[in-house]
Amino acid sequence: MVAALPPHFRAALDARARQALAHWGVADQRPELLKYRENAVFRVCLADGRSAALRLHRAGYHDEAALRSELQWMAALVDSGLALPRPIATADGCLLVALPEDEAFAAQHADIIGWMDGQTLGESGKPLSHTPEKLGAIFSALGATMAEMHNLADRWTSPEGFWRPAWDAEGLLGERPLWGRFWDCDGLSSAQTRALSALRHDLRRRLATMPTPAQDFGLIHADLVRENVLVAAKGVTFIDFDDAGYGFRLFDIATALLKNRREPAYETIEAALISGYRSRRALPDEAFSCLPLFLVLRSLTYIGWFASRPELPAARDRVLRYADETLALAEEIGFR
Repeated sequence: MVAALPPHFRAALDARARQALAHWGVADQRPELLKYRENAVFRVCLADGRSAALRLHRAGYHDEAALRSELQWMAALVDSGLALPRPIATADGCLLVALPEDEAFAAQHADIIGWMDGQTLGESGKPLSHTPEKLGAIFSALGATMAEMHNLADRWTSPEGFWRPAWDAEGLLGERPLWGRFWDCDGLSSAQTRALSALRHDLRRRLATMPTPAQDFGLIHADLVRENVLVAAKGVTFIDFDDAGYGFRLFDIATALLKNRREPAYETIEAALISGYRSRRALPDEAFSCLPLFLVLRSLTYIGWFASRPELPAARDRVLRYADETLALAEEIGFR
């Protein structure tokens, strides 16, 4: 996605990044653009020579309170011993800086977080490259780390003014879901719209009648896809807490599994993740039985996400594909 950006826009992004870096006193460098999706992410060099990640946040996606809260939770998790990027303050102690509107960009915020070594677990749409044995070890570590993150979240007292979105029934299936109204997106066929609307109402009923153990709810990462899991010699690290919020813990588990369901080693992957999770946190069988519900809920989110970003390559085609894939998944599971 970075390579497809027009040269003039790349140049404007680089200039915007250097404008942000001035707040950390390191504007005299050429930042390396790594990712342009929800945020523009650059690899940069701090004054002491360490690498770090600069994030230019998408204007209008999260407000200042939400962004500051994300950084506060990340810092709390690091302080509690979890290996993930630590937010890095400016010289005057600010974790978040505001960049004014200019000719190329709307007003937005920027932050810098520590660099984490490791390789991403994989890339969506491409087969995983690890052996089944290695995948078992990776997903066991992923499950254990996820469970520990949930444990730490439950023990943490958030500061005054803390706010993050809620991946609850309204955030997933309400009139204004966090990632968009997946059942009436532009481009959907009438048959898709009818089927998704019916599925939405069915899922609301299922969510409201879940057994108590499946209702485990609190702060979650909410986007533990392959690209947001780094694999290193010492284990796994989670990055990109941009969508972190309050949600069902099964939503985190489903997110980590959904895009791997067609992998030949999926049974190994699922068993390892669940075993790793249960090594650190309770997950009763009665709760685990609701995993199919959350796989479908997670699949639905991608429809609205791409529908609200028509500027992305092949966004319309992806909306149609994700709609068909979600309906097929729901039928496979027995929800249609």
